[in-house]
Amino acid sequence: MAIVAVILVVVIGLVYAYLWKRLAGDTVRSRWARRVSAVIAVALGLLGPATLIGVRSGHLKWLAWPGYLWLALLFYLLVTLIVLEIPRLVLRLTWARHGRTGKRAEAPQSRNLAADRELQPVIAAGETIDGDTHAPAAEPGVRNSGPGNTGSGSGAVGEGMDRRLVLARGAAIFAGLTAAGVTGYGVRTATSAPRIDRVRIPIAKLPRAMDGTRLAVVSDIHLGPLTGIGHAQRITRVINSVNADVVCVVGDLVDGTVAELGRLAEPLRGIESRRGAYFVTGNHEYYSGFEPWIGEVTELGMRPLRNERVEIDGLDLAGVNDLGGDQHGDPADFGKALGDRDRSRPVVLMAHQPLAAKDAAPYGVDLQVSGHTHGGQMAPFNLLVTLQQPVVSGFGRVDGVPVYVTNGAGFWGPPVRVGAPPQVTVVELRMA
Repeated sequence: MAIVAVILVVVIGLVYAYLWKRLAGDTVRSRWARRVSAVIAVALGLLGPATLIGVRSGHLKWLAWPGYLWLALLFYLLVTLIVLEIPRLVLRLTWARHGRTGKRAEAPQSRNLAADRELQPVIAAGETIDGDTHAPAAEPGVRNSGPGNTGSGSGAVGEGMDRRLVLARGAAIFAGLTAAGVTGYGVRTATSAPRIDRVRIPIAKLPRAMDGTRLAVVSDIHLGPLTGIGHAQRITRVINSVNADVVCVVGDLVDGTVAELGRLAEPLRGIESRRGAYFVTGNHEYYSGFEPWIGEVTELGMRPLRNERVEIDGLDLAGVNDLGGDQHGDPADFGKALGDRDRSRPVVLMAHQPLAAKDAAPYGVDLQVSGHTHGGQMAPFNLLVTLQQPVVSGFGRVDGVPVYVTNGAGFWGPPVRVGAPPQVTVVELRMA
């Protein structure tokens, strides 16, 4: 654990050193300005960990908005600056190549001038030729400093320095504006009402009576320090607008205790459906005290499926605890939820993580609905999510199990969504 902490500190230090160099070290010449920017970089470097630790512990909740917004801005600054390294390198190589070409072109001219000097008579100071008075000849290699002699050698060096400075400042300004614009767009997206995503999925054994059954799948609501009561109200309105037969809440409802967030969850009591609303735990329930939340969810009118299933007109709806529950004495039990069922009936499995499909595959699951990934939440972070989860967003297959992953209706950490808008997914089951 100590080694991981040391590695994390080193990585964070390198990231901030890189940002300081590109945003301040390469763009300012004043020592005073460099020192001030270094102090700011250190302060911002401490803000991120302080936010993550303080908000989670509940002692520094006031840091939530500025701290998480800075983390989002930091992410997009880093991404933009890394992308800009390519054109930066191309320009500098181009300038270097042109500089070498210019020197080769000047060399013959310099040799001709030297030869001309050797052919010229040596003229003493004040000596006259044809009545004209001449200044003393300059020594070889020494320029006269008269009017009109600008010293092209020093000018070339100055020009190179100016170009590098302009390039550095232009890149810094572009990165800052891009990061601010993307972050602002992401905040607006994350705090808006979830969009409705509709998909039809055929199931071979689906009874005719269940053909066209609509499941409203919602995950990752993440009630927490950055969400007010309006967050749950918006989500409830969207769920009710689709007139679902079954509502499936597949985990990560909260980021805090019942005492802290119970009032924010109250609007979920208004969720409407024809055949009931069901809930399974996500990993964040285990960080927030899962047992009190199981009771609270039941009070709100949702039925928790804790490694169990219910039959709905010939369709089995099963639910398993999150894979992370194992560390809290509340593991997922696929055998208990699926082992003794009648396989002539189709089964839809509610599981928070798409990865759970690997454990569900031996039980002949017809469809698994999941969340957890947030669709990546902040592109291009979605590329990293693929390293841990087999499906990031939308439909896929995992070990033969059809899996649909919704983006989630809320956000975790930075109140920012880019490339993965908040979602409530309507899954329409159809006969094959």
